[in-house]
Amino acid sequence: MSNDRPEPFPFYPDQSGLPASPEHATGHQEPLQPAPQQEYPQVPRTNTLAIVSLVSAFVVSLVAVITGHIALGQIARRGERGRGLAIAGLVLGYVGLASTVVLVVVSILFAAAFGRVFLNMAQHGGFGGPVTSATSEPDASGGALPSGTLGAAHFDDGYLSVGTGSTIVDEYIDPMCPYCGQFEATNGALLASRVDDGSITLRIHALTFLDQASQGTYYSSRASAALTCVATLEPASTLDYLAALFANQPQENTEGLTDDHLAALAPAGTDISACIAQGDYQLWSEANTDAALNGPIPGAEIDSIQGTPTVLVDGAQYPGGLTDSSEFQAFLDSGSGSGSGQPTTQGSSGA
Repeated sequence: MSNDRPEPFPFYPDQSGLPASPEHATGHQEPLQPAPQQEYPQVPRTNTLAIVSLVSAFVVSLVAVITGHIALGQIARRGERGRGLAIAGLVLGYVGLASTVVLVVVSILFAAAFGRVFLNMAQHGGFGGPVTSATSEPDASGGALPSGTLGAAHFDDGYLSVGTGSTIVDEYIDPMCPYCGQFEATNGALLASRVDDGSITLRIHALTFLDQASQGTYYSSRASAALTCVATLEPASTLDYLAALFANQPQENTEGLTDDHLAALAPAGTDISACIAQGDYQLWSEANTDAALNGPIPGAEIDSIQGTPTVLVDGAQYPGGLTDSSEFQAFLDSGSGSGSGQPTTQGSSGA
């Protein structure tokens, strides 16, 4: 027979004297309470107009400035983010506006500076003609034009004449014309030597095409008149004074030399101050310019003068280079020139 016996039930001590659990006391279980949560601060939104201001600064500066100012006001009221963006947009916007203003001013100055060149092309068929025609029709009320001959000045014929040679050279120049200065520097001494040896008669036509390129001082007229003063008072110094004018030639679009400076260029012992101050020969120079521009040119193969320098040898126009002395000398030695009838050798007012 087996010795196995059933295990007795476990024995629990009597707990009748202990306090009952709450659930047993009340008869129901309390619901669980959620654990407290950490609250995080909300991040302010970025102002939309501040973003618009910065972006538009690279496209339309005015929009950047306007939206930038509005954005700063909204940010201050609402406490939004984006102040740095708005300030950056404002700075870039104002820089863009300033650049636009500078560009407009430069464009206006550029147009004013080169407007005369294009006007010259329209009036005279290309670069190299005069900036404009003579300043105005000579006003009879301003004084009568001189007449007759005085010294080297042949007032009725409109030129200053030096030399007695059989070959007639007509030189049309403007004291402010830079190409005239180049021609004088290259060929002035040659012409002077031919005058001295009796080979040629040199007739100088001092014109005033570039009066309006001297900031309102009418330098071409004043310098031409000063040359005429020397020609009437000291004829033998006419070519010396012409050379001095070109040696001291001012740039275009400047005021040019003053009357005192023009007087100081006269040969020693010759005072032309009073002659310059009277201004009598300015009107004559303007009248000569009108006559040359409108034509005809007596004894010449061309009808009128459309630019300076223009050089005629016995009526034939020199078509060669202004700074090629050998070419000009060959043309001069030919007596009557080539008779080619080429367009005038002109100097551009923009040089």
